[in-house]
Amino acid sequence: MNKKIMLSTSMIATAAIMFSLSSAGWTTQDSVYEKQGNSQKVQLGPRPFFLINDMDAGWLKKKLSSCENGPFHRTDFSIGHRGAALQFPEHTVESYRAAAKMGAGIVECDVTFTQDKELVCRHSQCDLHTTTNILETDLAQKCTVPFQPAVFDENGKLIKEATAQCCTSDITLSEFKSLKGKMDASVPSATTVEEYMKGTPNWRTDLYASRGTLVTHKESIALFKKLGVKMTPELKSPSVTMPFHGFSQQDYAQKMIDEYKDAGISAAKVWPQSFDIKDVQYWITHEPEFGKQAVYLDGRYEDASFNHRKPETWKPTMEQLAKDGVKIIAPPIWMLLEIENGKIVPSLYAEKAKQAGLNIITWTLERSGPLASGGGFYYQTLNGENPYPTHSSKSHINNDGDMMNVLHVLAKDVGILGIFSDWPATVTYYANCMNLK
Repeated sequence: MNKKIMLSTSMIATAAIMFSLSSAGWTTQDSVYEKQGNSQKVQLGPRPFFLINDMDAGWLKKKLSSCENGPFHRTDFSIGHRGAALQFPEHTVESYRAAAKMGAGIVECDVTFTQDKELVCRHSQCDLHTTTNILETDLAQKCTVPFQPAVFDENGKLIKEATAQCCTSDITLSEFKSLKGKMDASVPSATTVEEYMKGTPNWRTDLYASRGTLVTHKESIALFKKLGVKMTPELKSPSVTMPFHGFSQQDYAQKMIDEYKDAGISAAKVWPQSFDIKDVQYWITHEPEFGKQAVYLDGRYEDASFNHRKPETWKPTMEQLAKDGVKIIAPPIWMLLEIENGKIVPSLYAEKAKQAGLNIITWTLERSGPLASGGGFYYQTLNGENPYPTHSSKSHINNDGDMMNVLHVLAKDVGILGIFSDWPATVTYYANCMNLK
């Protein structure tokens, strides 16, 4: 092909993406981030200060309080989980911009695909019914499972919850782009679509949910580049049978990487992720530059035969992962921590990962709501839900400020590279105060 024609086509494609982002409220003023990079001052808002004030008295609270006047800068230790999903509709332009404003040095696009095999940013291939307005549009008739209202008996007792399942693979790219993002929620007892689309937890908000702008994977790359942030795409497990109309799992994994290469993004600025070790191994073998920073998301806790406290149940072992070229492992927070003699300490899992030479990233801070009741899933080894068998089941998580103690142990004792957060400002504050990059 004529080089001039190739350049022209590339310029047209880039212009189209920029026009799309501009229409969504993105402006050229955001390019200041790209020029200033991590030196760009950020806006944290009041939440980090609220959390520090809520901490129990001690050295760490005093240290963090001493940093209240900043300055605060962007840091790769702070990773925007789906953007800033605590208060913004996840995987939208608005959520991504908020994460960058709060100092996230790396921002996540969960990657899935549409009916016409185009890559888009969604946490799941089949979550459109809870994360977008699809049910109130004409596209609802294309959903895998159309909305069915809840059923009650003659006494008003709920006997069948409301259901729906709408997938990106149900619709084309252009149809996907016509949707608007909302906070991820639904009402199981709903009898109407309008009621079903509500349900946002009271510790989140719908304040910014009126115009969530959905993005393609390509658009996320262009936006992140302009914002000056690095990128961590997660290849989501398909909900459809693969290959999908000739589109294989390997095609899918390769297409995601190709879109970074086509955009001229250095592999050093990309951390591709997957819960499927086969995806990680594919990148290590076929895209070794990107494979160097490929992240194995460890979801083996869902396997009944796996026990994060018993190395003999780990298949593959930490040593085997390292031997196979895996450099970074990413379990949930709770797998990295235990309570010992009344203190939060690194778990055996964390110690074994480090001994094998693996780096660690973890998830997810600011996703549990108020911590007065223990914080649920992400704090389960610390709140009595999943205690060490011979230790007390007493909860060591009882106020919101405790997440700063957890963060400190993860950073200083476990030695994580970074942490995903639904509100990056919290991590950005800590990282700057502790002089983490």
